[in-house]
Amino acid sequence: MPALISVVIPTLDSERQIVPTLSALVSGAAAGIVRDVVLADGGSKDETEAVADAAGCVFVQADSDLGARLRAGAQAAARGEWLLFLGPDGMLEEGWTREVRKFLDTVGRAGHADRRAATFRLAYEGFGMKPRFAEAAASARLVLTGRPRAEQGLLISKLLYQKLGGHQNGANAHKRLLAKLGRMRIVKLRSRVLLAGDEGFGSAL
Repeated sequence: MPALISVVIPTLDSERQIVPTLSALVSGAAAGIVRDVVLADGGSKDETEAVADAAGCVFVQADSDLGARLRAGAQAAARGEWLLFLGPDGMLEEGWTREVRKFLDTVGRAGHADRRAATFRLAYEGFGMKPRFAEAAASARLVLTGRPRAEQGLLISKLLYQKLGGHQNGANAHKRLLAKLGRMRIVKLRSRVLLAGDEGFGSAL
């Protein structure tokens, strides 16, 4: 039986951003690997909660602090053995389920669920040099430092997440978690997460 994923997305007035992000997760649910989606909300005044309800997501009213919100979302994710953290505007491109399933199967067979995590390649909508430069910078950052940007998403087992102490409080919670993971534990998947703008988790603050 394949490992199952709970998706955790921090939101704050994310009504417009979240719809394409949730739509891209439908293929994961259809493939049987995405079991639940948790929106950890920091006090939205728009229709974010209504969108979550219509999509069948778990909606958690959490602290305004981003780190506390991510941690609350992880705690509310009851059905998956793995956690997939995405930004509210992080849309996974077609075909991501096959590669994620392969990663989960490989890690599972090797018994490395407590040693390996994964991230996606970063892509931006738009033409011209600016989005291409941002993509190249994100790729170079991962090669040089071993740390992806928060916008690239993070697929991590609950076992490893708990072992590392989860997200700590603060706006830089995701960066600190990635620092704990270190260069050798993060696998860069070929699948891309597409952003409409250079915002990512920052838009959920």
